[in-house]
Amino acid sequence: MRVLAINDVSCVGKCSLTAALPIISACGIECNVLPTAILSTHTGGFTGYTFRDLTEDIGGILKHWKTLGLKFDYILSGYLGSTEQIDLVSSVKKEFLADGGKFVVDPVMGDSGALYAGFTDEFVEKMRGLCREADYILPNMTEACLLADMPYPLTKKTASEALERLTKLCPFPIVTGITDNREISVYFTNRSGCAYSITHENVEGFFCGAGDVFASAFVGALARGKHEADAIALASEFVTAVIRRSSKEVPDKRFGLNFEAEIFPFLKQLNSLK
Repeated sequence: MRVLAINDVSCVGKCSLTAALPIISACGIECNVLPTAILSTHTGGFTGYTFRDLTEDIGGILKHWKTLGLKFDYILSGYLGSTEQIDLVSSVKKEFLADGGKFVVDPVMGDSGALYAGFTDEFVEKMRGLCREADYILPNMTEACLLADMPYPLTKKTASEALERLTKLCPFPIVTGITDNREISVYFTNRSGCAYSITHENVEGFFCGAGDVFASAFVGALARGKHEADAIALASEFVTAVIRRSSKEVPDKRFGLNFEAEIFPFLKQLNSLK
C-alpha cells in the first residue's frame, strides 16, 4: 500500500508534510511526498519566515516518476499555493493514481472565516474543480463555507445543508472544526447521503496543524482498510487527544502539536479495530 502526500514542507511547526509523513508511516503505510513549497516555519503566528515555491521543480519530479512506472493507492492533497499547482495535482491524479485508488483533497484555503493571504475567489473556484475529482474532501468550517457558498460560521442546523451542497462537489465530504459552545464536531455523510457527526470537547485556543493531523490519521486508517466512519472516528479521537495534551504541555503553540506523544494510543486503537 503506497500513499502520496502532496503538501508544503514547514521545517518548523509540525504541520503539512512534517505531520503527514510520520503519522501515515506510523500506521504501517509507505508515505511518499511531493512538496509544493518549503518554508522555514509555518505562517501561523511566525513572522520573517522564508518561503520558496517549488512549482518549477514538480515537473521534473513527475517526469522521473513516469520512468519508474509509479502508481499510488492513495493521493492526499493539501496546501497548494496557486491555481497552477491545482492543475498539476489534477494531472498527478490522472497519471499516478492506481486503478481503484482513492484521491483525498484537503482544500487548504483559510481559517477563522477568512481566506489565507494571497488566495482569491478565482482560487476558490479552481479548488471546487479539484474537489469534483476527489473521493473525499476534508474542509474545515471556513473552507466548507467557501466551497458551499454559505455564510460563516456553520451551526448544527446549517451543517447539514453545507454537507448537502458539498456532496454535489464530492460524494464524501467531511467537515471538521464545527464548534458549538464547548463542543467541536466533525460532520460527514455516509454512502446513502445521510448526515452524521462525531462530537468532542472543544479545547480553547488555536492549534496550527490540527487539520493536517486529522487528514493524515484519516488516510492512514483508510489505507489500513478501515471503514470510512471508523477512520473518521479514529482520526477525530486522535486529534482531540493531541490538542488536549498540547494545550497543557506546549507553552508556545506556534511550534505545533505534540502528536508524537499520542501516536502509540492511536496505533493501539487502529490495530484493535477490525
